[in-house]
Amino acid sequence: MTEDINVLALVKGTERYVFLYDDVSRAETLRVLGRYASNPELSFTWYDAAVLSQKIRQESQKHVHLRRFDLPLATDRDDFV
Repeated sequence: MTEDINVLALVKGTERYVFLYDDVSRAETLRVLGRYASNPELSFTWYDAAVLSQKIRQESQKHVHLRRFDLPLATDRDDFV
C-alpha cells in the first residue's frame, strides 16, 4: 500500500469540490460522492458523482498494475530452483 494522497477536484461555477483521499479511504470517498449528489442544496449532480467515481476507479487500477509489476516474483530469484 502506498502513502500517496490523491486529489480530485471539480469546479462548478463558484463552488469548488476538492476530495483528498488515500488508498484506505477510497471507498468512503465514493460514498461521499453519492451523499453530495443526493443533497439538493448542492450543485453536485449524480453525473458529477459518476464521472468522479470513474476517475477514482481508473486511478486505483493504474496503481494496481504498477504495484503488480514492481514486486519481484518468486521465479525471479536467482536462488530459486
